[in-house]
Amino acid sequence: MQNDENDENGIGGEARDRAARRDEAVRGAVDQGLLGPDAAVVGLLDVTGIRESAAALRAAFDAVVAPGTPVLHAFAVKATPLVPVLRLLHEEGIGAEVASPGELALARAAGLPPERTVLDSPAKTPAELREALALGIAVNADNPQELTRLDALAGSAPTRSPLGLRVNPQVGGGSIGATSTATETSKFGVALRDEGAREWVVQAFRDRPWLTRLHAHTGSQGIPLPLLARGVAETHALAEEINARIGRPQIDTLDIGGGLPVDFAAESTAPTYAQYARLLADQVPGLFDGRYGLVTEFGRSLLARHGTVVARVEYAKSSGGRRIAVTHAGVQVATRTVYAPGTWPLRIAAYDTKGRPKTGPEVVQDVAGPACFSGDLLAEGRALPLLEQGDFAAALDTGAYYFAHHYAYNSLTRPGIYGFAPDGSGGVTFATVREPQTVAEVVAESGGAHAAALTILRARGSR
Repeated sequence: MQNDENDENGIGGEARDRAARRDEAVRGAVDQGLLGPDAAVVGLLDVTGIRESAAALRAAFDAVVAPGTPVLHAFAVKATPLVPVLRLLHEEGIGAEVASPGELALARAAGLPPERTVLDSPAKTPAELREALALGIAVNADNPQELTRLDALAGSAPTRSPLGLRVNPQVGGGSIGATSTATETSKFGVALRDEGAREWVVQAFRDRPWLTRLHAHTGSQGIPLPLLARGVAETHALAEEINARIGRPQIDTLDIGGGLPVDFAAESTAPTYAQYARLLADQVPGLFDGRYGLVTEFGRSLLARHGTVVARVEYAKSSGGRRIAVTHAGVQVATRTVYAPGTWPLRIAAYDTKGRPKTGPEVVQDVAGPACFSGDLLAEGRALPLLEQGDFAAALDTGAYYFAHHYAYNSLTRPGIYGFAPDGSGGVTFATVREPQTVAEVVAESGGAHAAALTILRARGSR
């Protein structure tokens, strides 16, 4: 469970336990051959930690909502689009928020029922909308044109889908512009402060009795809790206004999105779901009084802490007096970190050749990836125990938006991903989540079956 209490070293019991499980998993992966010369980079997922995060989310909101309130916690599939992860979360009472046909297919493959699934996207096609309506999946329309499209689709065939409208409360951005979704010019939702927009929203609900949900998502990483709460407050106030002005409690569910940030600089979990839920209860008490059902869409905060990318040090060298550990994890698994290291820094842990935490004097060094450009660095100028050839470097907190989002620079293969849990006898056991990609699969994905396609065209064009 997420824990607010820290010991004298600033690390709570939950964080200590997670770090201990991670260390055991790295050692076990080396012992069992999942890591080594022939498997130079892997992703590891902490099953125990994922279960604990799901339980912490449910408990945090259960503590503040009125008894009997319908609550759906829908995991943002984009954060970790892996079918076994979605199945595990489903077993832990978590649904799915999807934003593409591919993500919907993953959720269905994991066994997520339609009533536990929400479709959000700024660019839904008619085919995507028809599929969602046929299945009975909740849909949040992003804009007036999409709402007009829904008018026609909902009018032509009955649907069980709860239907809502996404709004942009325009409360401002956080420290990362790319993940701030409630700015003045955000591409998402109906911009409430634009001239005439609020009146249009009220009329849209008045004209459509089947429109029963209001959705807003203030942002993601880099958004402070008070700003998240302000976005929710604006959305709740709009729902109250709409219901009052049309004279009926038409809006029955508020989808408040996700966005709880992760502190990538520390081991302890902060902020917690409990802190956020208590803040919402204080700032927006009407949200939890039982008049509205609730949907959340957390992603990064559920999975980030519970994933680790571990890479073998292929070579250790020096350049200009700087030590450099050249590993097999770089831009292909940590794209955001490599291209924007100041915004997306990662903690690095050093392990020896047997997968044990490495000790010794710290040395300022770079941890480099395998791609052929100089900026391919997991960490630059980082003080760590000296990484040497055959050691392992672990990029921590990479369970969301990292190893499941492969970037095929240099045609580097996707790493295998393995879940781990205690084996009951003091060791660790692993399960394959995704097989490592083969070179043959890279060739196939790169048009290997059509090698002569362009030369045939040239030959035909020369006649």
